[in-house]
Amino acid sequence: MSLPEPPVVHVNSPYVVPFDGSFSVEDAATGPTAPLSKKELKKELCRLQDQLSDLQRVLYAHDHHSVLLVFQAMDAAGKDGTVRAVMSGVNPAGCQVHSFKKPSSEDLDHDFLWRTAKRLPERGRIGIFNRSYYEEVLVVRVHPEYLGYQRLPYNDPDHIWEERLHSIREHEAHLARNGTLILKFWLNVSHAEQKARFLSRLDEPEKNWKFAVGDVQERQHWPKYMQAYEHALNATSRPWAPWLAIPADNKPYMRVKVAQAIVSALESLDMHYPEVSPAEASRFAEMRALLDSE
Repeated sequence: MSLPEPPVVHVNSPYVVPFDGSFSVEDAATGPTAPLSKKELKKELCRLQDQLSDLQRVLYAHDHHSVLLVFQAMDAAGKDGTVRAVMSGVNPAGCQVHSFKKPSSEDLDHDFLWRTAKRLPERGRIGIFNRSYYEEVLVVRVHPEYLGYQRLPYNDPDHIWEERLHSIREHEAHLARNGTLILKFWLNVSHAEQKARFLSRLDEPEKNWKFAVGDVQERQHWPKYMQAYEHALNATSRPWAPWLAIPADNKPYMRVKVAQAIVSALESLDMHYPEVSPAEASRFAEMRALLDSE
């Protein structure tokens, strides 16, 4: 017996990665596809921040869904700034952000989904993954020598990436069936723009702290990363866990497009504030009288 497919995420965006495996990194836009001024983009982002704030309150009160936002990108694409800008109006009590960098020894003693699974958002909350389990089919694929640290009992180099992508698809389908709305963002920065941002980090003292030698070294593997991204996005963009390839060369534009996608997906959920039961409502007049008598 085949299971029904998980609930579909309805997101209104031209940047949704197709579900048929036809996505091409080479054809994906890295810059704006619509001419908007900085002023217009700032105004639109403020409007979306207000909408997202309202939707987050309903999400929290309704308490039937959780939201998982996954951000992946090459270095200097703007993940941190996007999270900060888009989520600035959200109540911190209803949102949690986790960054996943080099795995710890404890992480390496578990399967590759373990360290992110224990950070998944509760119902009513928005969880943000700054990098995620996708690192295991991106950076580890570009650097397969990292597999040696994981001490896997079975390591078939011809099949491990397909096996991991299969596990990710099943993991996300399970989450979707249990009420997690999943949106995954690949912030698509161009090779030239990444270079410009690295140079800016070197030239401007207040940005020096952002610079890491390893980032430039990883840049040498750009073609391999693009191949890994294309494969991962095609293998795991599904109606219940879509990828969005957001142009990242223009940061204000990128942030607006991310915010628009999140707002449209949340608006599609059947959420409402809890209704008061007749028994509770019947006591309201009594409680009002008590308060008025103080």
